[in-house]
Amino acid sequence: MPTSAAAPAHAPVAQSAVDRVAAAVRADILSGALAPGSPLREESAAEHYAVSRHTVRAAFQRLVAERLAVAEAYRGVRVTSFDRDQVIALQQLRAALEVEAVRIAGERFGLGEEWPASVLAPARDALDRLDAIREREEFGEPVDWLEVERIHADFHRALVAASASPRIIETHTALGSELLLFLLHVRPHYTLGSLIAEHRALLDELPSRGPSALREHLEHSTRLLVDG
Repeated sequence: MPTSAAAPAHAPVAQSAVDRVAAAVRADILSGALAPGSPLREESAAEHYAVSRHTVRAAFQRLVAERLAVAEAYRGVRVTSFDRDQVIALQQLRAALEVEAVRIAGERFGLGEEWPASVLAPARDALDRLDAIREREEFGEPVDWLEVERIHADFHRALVAASASPRIIETHTALGSELLLFLLHVRPHYTLGSLIAEHRALLDELPSRGPSALREHLEHSTRLLVDG
């Protein structure tokens, strides 16, 4: 069989293996099973997932591109950890995107005016989903904190989406996994109930205070990590 005919048959299999390994390691990082700074070993990962080291290397490169891991000369690949400067830098970027998005939304709907229910509905839906998890927790069901973090990220994406600014939305979406990793670091500072209450208060303040309310919210989470 000609080489050109054989290549496409193998390509999807290799891609699927990279996806599988990247997804598994990503889940371990975002759940906290792999602590910040933990080394990611090609050889042990290849054995664990029954794939080649080339596949593992490609999966690790994907995680580095997502900023969930860092590749260091002579030290290999490690899980990203947020030091003070990294926390501040990410929060500055979030503020540049999220606060500006809310400012634009305020211009669209009128600061101090009632915003259309449809605009805030996705953010309210995220909080309702968190409430459902909290209610199950009260009945003894363990909290899936990775799911909480994903919904928390959905809330902030919904605020950005209210701007209807394609470039801001696109850039904020690209934060993706890095934002989830940041929220993992914030997790110890909140109960599920306090997380929901803080974000409901933020949502209630947006039509009247807009960018100021969101800026204060982000500054609060920054202080929790930098000072706490």
